[in-house]
This record gives sequence, C-alpha cells and structure tokens, in this order.
Amino acid sequence: MGKYFGTDGFRGEANIGLTVDHALRIGRFLGHYFGQNKKARIVIGKDTRLSSYMLEDALSAGITSSGADAYLMHVTTTPSVSYITRTEHFDCGVMISASHNPYYDNGIKLLNGNGEKMDEVVIRQLENYLDSDPATIPYATRERIGKTVDYYSGRNKYIGYLISLSRNSFNGYKVGLDCANGSTWMIAKSVFDALGASTFVINNQPSGTNINQNAGSTHIEGLQHFVTENKLDVGFAFDGDADRCLAVDENGHLVDGDGILYLYGRFMKERGNLTDNTIVTTVMSNFGLYKALDEIGIQYKQTNVGDRFVYECMRDNGYLLGGEQSGHIIFSKYANTGDGMLTAIKVMQAMITREQPLSKLVEPFVVYPQILKNVRVKDKEQALSNPQVKLAIQAASERLGDEGRVLVRKSGTEPVIRVMAEANTKEACERSVNDIIAVMKDNNLVLEGR
Repeated sequence: MGKYFGTDGFRGEANIGLTVDHALRIGRFLGHYFGQNKKARIVIGKDTRLSSYMLEDALSAGITSSGADAYLMHVTTTPSVSYITRTEHFDCGVMISASHNPYYDNGIKLLNGNGEKMDEVVIRQLENYLDSDPATIPYATRERIGKTVDYYSGRNKYIGYLISLSRNSFNGYKVGLDCANGSTWMIAKSVFDALGASTFVINNQPSGTNINQNAGSTHIEGLQHFVTENKLDVGFAFDGDADRCLAVDENGHLVDGDGILYLYGRFMKERGNLTDNTIVTTVMSNFGLYKALDEIGIQYKQTNVGDRFVYECMRDNGYLLGGEQSGHIIFSKYANTGDGMLTAIKVMQAMITREQPLSKLVEPFVVYPQILKNVRVKDKEQALSNPQVKLAIQAASERLGDEGRVLVRKSGTEPVIRVMAEANTKEACERSVNDIIAVMKDNNLVLEGR
C-alpha cells in the first residue's frame, strides 16, 4: 500500500483526508496518463454521499483540463463502473465511494481498462504526482480540452446485463432488499422486479448523509427483522457502493460471504462447473467453511485480506469463484470485481434450481466461534518474529489441532497485531488468544497501557 492508495483506493474524511484538490489532481493525472497518444475516455460513477458530487466535479475538471473526455454515470455501483469500463472500451474507470464507511468519509477507486483494480505501477506514478509540482502536467488548450458527457445509458446497460444473467424467473418468491441508502437505491428493485420477484425494499431513500446509517450489510439486523416480520423468502443487503452482498434466510438468520461461497461452490461442483474443484478465500474465512468444504471434497486457496488479492489469485489460476466473509463475492466468468447484485442473483439461482430455501442450502456449514483481539505493539515485525511469541502460537495451534486454528497477523496501517482464534467453543478461542497476548506482554512488546 502507498501513501494515499490502499488495497481499495484512496479513502479519507471528505475535505480532510481526501480533498477536492486531491480529486482535481487525480483527474489531471488520469487525463494526461491515458491521453498521451490519443483522446482518452474515462468513465466516472459515484455513490450517494453528499461529498460525492463535489469530488465528481473536481475529477471531471481535472480530466477534461488534461485533454481527456469524462463520461458521467452519476449515482451507480462500483461493479457497474467495472462492467462498463470493460465492455465499452474506456481507458479507465473511476468510482467515488467509501464503500461501507459513514457518509462523512469518501474514496476514489481506480479501475484499469479491463475493469480491474488499477495497476500498481500506475498508482505509484499517481502518488508521486500528488506529492510533486502540479505544473509537471500541462493543461490542455483550445481544441484539445476535453468534454463531459452524461452517460446514464451506461447504468441501463449494466441493469440489462444483470437481468440477462438469470436463467430462472423469480416469480413466486418474496425478496427483501436493503439498499443501504446507497448506490443500489435506483437499481436493485428494478432488476428484481424485472426478474419476476415480489420485491420489498428498505433503506432506499438517500439523503446524502444516511448512507450505511443503521442500514445495509454493516447493519444486517434491520434486514433480519424485515424478512421475518414480512414472512419473506430471502433478503439481500448491500453496502454503499454495492460490491458486497450479505444474505438473510427465511428464518432471519445471516448468511455471510463464507456461507455464500459454500452454497454456490457446492452448486457449481454438482454441475461440474468449478474449475479445478477449487474456490478462493482470504485467511479470514471461518474455520467452519474449510471443514464444510472438506466434507464435500472442494479444495480452496487462501489469500491475504482484500478482494484485490482474491481476484488476482482467481485471474492467475483460472478459478471461477472466490470472495471474502464480508460479502465481496467474485464470479470471474461474469465480473472482474465483487458485485453485490450479481451475488444476489446467483444465490436466487441456486435456491430455485435446487428447490430449497436458503437455510437448507447452508445447513451443513457450521460457523465456528471466533475471537479477534487487536494488540497495539511497539514494533510489529519484532512482535511477530519474537521466539517466545512464535512458541506460544505453535502451542495454541497444537492444542486446537484439527478442531480450530490460530491466525496472528499485522495491520497494514496501524501499529497493531491482530490475534485471532477459531475453535468449537468460545472458551477455547479465548484461551488461545489470551495466551499469545500474555506472552507479548511478558516480553515487553506491547505499548504501555495496552
């Protein structure tokens, strides 16, 4: 990760960590970089945050002032920008969103011409420009100045694409949708209505300041209550930019990203469609997922946390299904990024084809108790390499054996070590985590007072 851009873009509090000036200069860089030998075309989408509008204007000004054309999809989802960038042959795509963060934060996500996360070599050059003299990139003049284009049609093309992917009518199913007052507020209902579902929607009245507020995938309890109260067959909750999806079964129980990976991995395996009989997860997927996959003979690869790493593993090995516990699910045959709407459609496909409710599809997958504690340390590398800490981790792992696991990893942005344990009892998790932290303290590795 760089100074400004992490695994999921440039994110910060609007006009504090991420300012209009940042957006203008990012736009100037993109217009110049992709327009050195031609008139570049760059597509922009945004979520419903109040600050998304000013950042859109600043990005557009920067892009056009460098001689490129900016195509504005306006309020739309991150996966729709990815899809349109790829299929309509744009030079790059930009999504203005801080995903599941509160409204006062915002972010800028960059996508390459294939609709994938922007290449690191480009990000490094952009970061260097953000810390240099703005005049190193010249302004376009006269006929070389770019233009902005209203591109609502891009959003409609994406909606049409989603509808075309379903092999089944949703007729007879009562479906709840939690739009998080975000990007899906104008998209989700129209897609599910077109597929024949009886659609019930909550949190689809964005005000600019209520995105993710007690809503969406980060506050799943609202949808759980809504599903049971209205006796719905299933519910789907999205985050602010709709690259995540969590599900709720007919009994109001959460089915997270691990549950979705299990049910759809099994669905694909049964039909002979799972490449190398393998799915891709991150190291934070629940131990219960791996136990359940072992039972049905599905193999798995583990990556670092972040859908970027999941996708890269899938792309490099030809895998078709992967994702994160948080609900970033990637179906690489259809998309190059996590897509909440696509995920919901695929879950519906499995339910309808197998003629089973969601609860039955995930019944064999038992979630193991998990304890995660963050420890602030003096030096992350020193803490992880300490011989006594290594012995404590080994002892905890051996004690859990085949009935659990220990994962100790460093934060990418803070002086923090994350100590996690999963086991068949909460008490076993607590003991494992506390034993490791105690050794860190005994070896004077923890910041005083922590």
